[in-house]
Amino acid sequence: MAWNEPGGNGNNHDPWSGGGDNRGKRGGNDQGPPDLDEALRKLQDRLGGIFGGGKRGGSGGGSGKGGGSGFFVVLVVLAGLFWAGMGFYTVDEQERGIVLRLGKYHDTVQPGLQWNPPLIDEVTKVNTTRLRTYDHRSLMLTADENIVDVDMTVQYVVSDPAQFTLKVRDPSDSLAQSSESALRHVVGTSDMHGILTEGRDTLALQVQARLQRYMENYTTGLTISKVNIKNAQAPRQVQDAFDDVIKAREDEQRAKNEAEAYANGIVPEARGRAQRLLEEANAYREEVVAKATGEASRFKALLAEYQKAPRVTRERLYIDTLQEVLARTGKVMVDVEGGNNMMYLPLDRLTEKQPLRDSSGRGISLDDNTMRQITDQVLEETRQRSQTTSGLREGR
Repeated sequence: MAWNEPGGNGNNHDPWSGGGDNRGKRGGNDQGPPDLDEALRKLQDRLGGIFGGGKRGGSGGGSGKGGGSGFFVVLVVLAGLFWAGMGFYTVDEQERGIVLRLGKYHDTVQPGLQWNPPLIDEVTKVNTTRLRTYDHRSLMLTADENIVDVDMTVQYVVSDPAQFTLKVRDPSDSLAQSSESALRHVVGTSDMHGILTEGRDTLALQVQARLQRYMENYTTGLTISKVNIKNAQAPRQVQDAFDDVIKAREDEQRAKNEAEAYANGIVPEARGRAQRLLEEANAYREEVVAKATGEASRFKALLAEYQKAPRVTRERLYIDTLQEVLARTGKVMVDVEGGNNMMYLPLDRLTEKQPLRDSSGRGISLDDNTMRQITDQVLEETRQRSQTTSGLREGR
């Protein structure tokens, strides 16, 4: 029958006890599980001794009162330990912790193991090193009343975690609206040509400076690292026309560069030729002056010799003149004394045009103008010599 079935003759057949006589004892073959009530009473006694509760009295009433107070103390201690353990937390190296005590800002904790009283302090962790990105693209009106499609990327970090967490409800949304406002303001004060060509870097710097001022005025706790204008182009509907305009401007610039290159090449060459002509003119002037000076000196020396020996000087001048004239003409020698009545003249040689040569042996080409000039020079020189000879005779 069951151990607690009525009619058991007053014997409580407890399966965890050794019978009615050895209840609570363990020995022999009647070992069972430990008595939980007894173990709990022993723990209460020890804790009561530690916290000044004293030992349990001999009466049953005293024993129950001391056990109840000790159990309450144990619960309080365990609850306190659990509450204290809930206050430990770790802040990563990339993060900062914002501590709110009873809903009010208290402190900003640094990376490491931290402790704050739970249920009193609330800690919000904010990553302050991660580079965040915001992309924006829209059609905008320029200062010269043209429409451009601008694609922009904003890179930013959280520099003040307290402002980022507490000052603004949604800092990311504030950044998005401020980015569009700054971009529209800068594009609206710029010409389309600069935005589409070489003005993108300047546009990005202006947008970054204006956007940073907005973030500081709104106390969002954000710092703009970089603004990049990824693309700026005309709307798709008129893209072909804008491409033609840009190509025409590139052709214009190329033509200007070619013209400047030609000018840079031709102007120095022209200056070089002009300088060479000046040098040649100066050299010719020096040559003429030197030649005239030499002729004058030679004439003075000849005059002095003529005054010493007029006859000899006249004969010498005559011989020099003949030598100079005959050296440039063809000659036929005729032996009159040893010849006969029949004289042979080489007419073919006489009629053949012999090239004239100067004193250095170089050939001289004669035309009508050259012959006329030579004739005038010979006549002038003959006239001067005649006048000189007449003057010398009168002087004697």
